[in-house]
Amino acid sequence: MENNKNDRMLEIFMRSLRGEAISIKSLAKEYNVSTKSISRDISSIQSFLAEHRELMQNAELIYSHKDKSYRFSNDEFLKNKELFAIVKILLGSRALNKDEILTLIYKLKRFTTVADKEKLDNLIRKEVYHYHEVKSDCNSVIDNMWKLIQAIENKKVLTITYYKMNRDEVKRRIKPASIMFSEYYFYLIAYMADDEEYNPKYFRIDRIAAITENRDQFKLDKKYDFDEGDLREKNQFMFPGENVKIRFEFSGLSLQAILDRLPTAKVVEKNGSISIVEAEVNYGRGIIMYLLSQGSWVKVLSPACLIDDMKKEIDKMREKY
Repeated sequence: MENNKNDRMLEIFMRSLRGEAISIKSLAKEYNVSTKSISRDISSIQSFLAEHRELMQNAELIYSHKDKSYRFSNDEFLKNKELFAIVKILLGSRALNKDEILTLIYKLKRFTTVADKEKLDNLIRKEVYHYHEVKSDCNSVIDNMWKLIQAIENKKVLTITYYKMNRDEVKRRIKPASIMFSEYYFYLIAYMADDEEYNPKYFRIDRIAAITENRDQFKLDKKYDFDEGDLREKNQFMFPGENVKIRFEFSGLSLQAILDRLPTAKVVEKNGSISIVEAEVNYGRGIIMYLLSQGSWVKVLSPACLIDDMKKEIDKMREKY
């Protein structure tokens, strides 16, 4: 008899962990026992959770007057609002194929309650249906990333088959250094295997069609370690370049959008609707593309090389019209 009670309690507890609603009346009918017996089982489970609060991460069985049942609550469960934010970011990134996105969403939903799963499904159903991943030259961006992460950790030289921007296929022997995400794509930052000056190269991971791990290993001096945080602050659209300080006028409607996009930016002067902004950035194609995207709201003041490059690009654009 005692064993039956313990088995029943364990099953009720496991059901609550799966996010099921624990109804005293329904369980009493299912197990053919009194409602008092089920109530005692629930009280025992609640006592166990209270006595082992730290081990069970503040888990509780909480009664809901709305549906007249108990539900499992845990600090470690993702709340619906948290899960919704994560899923929206994943869908908005468009970096993974649809099968990978659906698998991730399914696994994430296991960390929340049954009720929240239903809410989430209703909120994202249309967006999942219309999801379009960016075109890729590899079977799985996730699989590629995992191979690259292991090579970075083990300091293994790799040979990759890669499709360049103009769609030429090339093979490169590289020393992988870091992985970053920006603007829909995951990037591998690496050094060419025979480059003694260690000039970083950026490779879009979705364009890596094949990865072969070589037997030889490499060592990286500390000065060649990548600071991903610093790179994210100063780099636009993952185009490499030297760090330079730029200065420009901005007269657009949303100055905050500029400050958000350029984390190192600060307003050094303000004159009516015109703000003078300074920022330290990687000087290259990326920052030119971004400043041009602001149209007549931006006027570059320095350095002279950036002014010249902006003028040249504007002249090329004018010729097309």
